[in-house]
Formats: sequence, structure tokens, C-alpha cells
Amino acid sequence: DAGGLPTRRERVPAAEMLDTVAERFSGAAREHGRTVEVVPPNGLLLDADPVRLEQALGNLVDNALAHGQGRVVLSVREGEDLIELHVEDEGSGFPPEFISSAFDRFTRSPEARTGRGSGLGLSIVELIARAHGGEVGAGNRPAGGADVWIAVRRDS
Repeated sequence: DAGGLPTRRERVPAAEMLDTVAERFSGAAREHGRTVEVVPPNGLLLDADPVRLEQALGNLVDNALAHGQGRVVLSVREGEDLIELHVEDEGSGFPPEFISSAFDRFTRSPEARTGRGSGLGLSIVELIARAHGGEVGAGNRPAGGADVWIAVRRDS
């Protein structure tokens, strides 16, 4: 809250970032009979702090494993100025009334209130995105499941 989150930016290959996070959570996913998969991006470079960005993606994958079902898929979508790093699952998705407040501090969906967590994970993701000049988003996939993303600037 005091004045922004410090970052140490460098050129980071998007594929390397996604692979690192997927590997970190692969054991936890296997314990629950699930997988964390990466759709490899084509040589995209990010202008990012790899430690902070891995923390943000880790929060998203942890949420997908805790509250979703099926595969967790990490992918990239290219925008004109931003690159979106998506984490999708195959669960029931977000309650529609929760999506607009998903990134608010101490906010948890009604289904998540009985589990672990303080409701800070997504707000930390948003803080990291803003420190990178980016943004966040959440929605439900047409085929079912949640889609949450962090968008960061392309490497120039």
C-alpha cells in the first residue's frame, strides 16, 4: 500500500517462466491426480521481474489446484502492448457475482470460504501486475472452468 512494489526487471522468456511454474507445482498436482501443462509460446520475451512474476503465476496455479478440477493449463496470448499469461482449469469456474471483486483484498468466493487461505492471493497477483505496468483479469471458460491471467509489457 505504501508506494508500489519494487521490481528487478530483465528480459525473461515467457516459455521459461511458464515451465518453471509448471514444474514447481507438478508434484502437488500429481498428488491429486491432476496435471499442470504448458502450451508453449513462440519465443516471446517479457520485460519482467522473474521472481515476482513466478510468485504471481504460482498464486494462480495454487488457486486452480485448490479450487478447480481437471488439468491446469498455462498459456500465453499476445496483445499489442501486453502479453497475457493465462492459468485455466476445468472446474466449475467462478460464481458470476464474484468475478468483479475477485482481486479485492480479503475477498473469497462463497465456495472457497471453508478452505484454506486469507483472500489475499489474487490481490497480490494484481499488485505484481501493476508493478509491471500491466493488469489482471478473470473469467469463466465457455467449456467450463476458470481462466485467470496476468498481463505484462512485452520486452521492447
